[in-house]
Amino acid sequence: MKNMQWNFLILALLATSSLAWTGIAIAERSIIGVVLSIIAVFVIMGFGFATKKKMREKGKL
Repeated sequence: MKNMQWNFLILALLATSSLAWTGIAIAERSIIGVVLSIIAVFVIMGFGFATKKKMREKGKL
């Protein structure tokens, strides 16, 4: 079994929780909350993809 990559797990959980917050903000009819949670999803997922690309280039994946 391969080693667990905790940094990717944490990023995935953060992105998932940001998506959940988008639904909560929609239910609360908070446009600011919707916008902030969508921005958070893009930032977190972008950081995760960039990190994965750097690790792949270094040969760690």
